[in-house]
Formats: sequence, C-alpha cells, structure tokens
Amino acid sequence: MTLYYDRFDTPIGELTVAGDGHGISHILFPRNRHDAKGREHWQHGPQMVRDAREQLLQYLHGERSSFELPLSPRGTPFQLRVWHALAGIPFGQTWSYLELATHLGQPTATRAVGAANGRNPLPIVLPCHRVIGRDGSLTGFGGGLETKAALLRLEQRQVGLFDPA
Repeated sequence: MTLYYDRFDTPIGELTVAGDGHGISHILFPRNRHDAKGREHWQHGPQMVRDAREQLLQYLHGERSSFELPLSPRGTPFQLRVWHALAGIPFGQTWSYLELATHLGQPTATRAVGAANGRNPLPIVLPCHRVIGRDGSLTGFGGGLETKAALLRLEQRQVGLFDPA
C-alpha cells in the first residue's frame, strides 16, 4: 500500500504527515523514538494529506482545539484501544498513566499503557502529550520533552489555565 506524505515547518519544528488516501497513519517529528517502517516507499503527495497539514497548523497557531480527520493507525488491538482512549482526554487537561489505564478498565497496566502511548503514530491528533507522570512530571514524548511542554502550554493558554507571568 502506498503512503503519501508531506513535510512542513510548524511552530514546534518540522512535521511529516503521511496517509493512504483513507486516513492519516503517521505524524512524525524530525527525530522519533520509534520511526515509521517502510518510509523508503512513501511518495510525496501533499494533496493527499492537505487537510491534516491545515488542521495541524491551525492547532499549533491556537486556532483549533480538536481534529476532524479520518485516521488509519496500525497497531495491536491493545495499542489501538489506548490510542482511541487518548482522543478522549479533553483539550487543555492532562491524565496520568494510571488514570489512562483505569479509564481502560486495567488499572494495573500502567507500563503497558505507557508503552502503547510511546508508540502512538499520530501524536498531537491522538494527544499522547496530555499523558504525564502521576506526580505531574513530564515523561517521555516522541517529539522531545520541550515539544511536549510547548503543546501543553499552548492548550493551557487557550483554556485560560496558564499564566505566562
């Protein structure tokens, strides 16, 4: 299956978005903890992922708080459950890994939830940046902790929870 991609500059650095015409399957930072397989077969096709690019830029410029995109992530059934649950974390809020695991009905599965969260192929759209340590600390993020903090600040400013002073 051919994936089409576009690479573009954003306020948080360069992003690459890829999809197959049915949905978006990858959002990548310049450096990723887990890279997408088969990228050598991707074809540049900005028109195929235009909506994703536009919506990501709107979000990153504070003009959008949710996404309306067809998604096509590939993963194990458990990973897909975790990624689906990420979409339920409200804009501007954070959950701990324990809260996410409890939401899934598996409160003892925090490590598995963390591993699935770390393999999220659609960061930002499936907001894994909203998952933090139980003590409030920022934990791993594929785009780096600086990017995670920037995304959380962006959302908190929009909902009036962040005082830049």
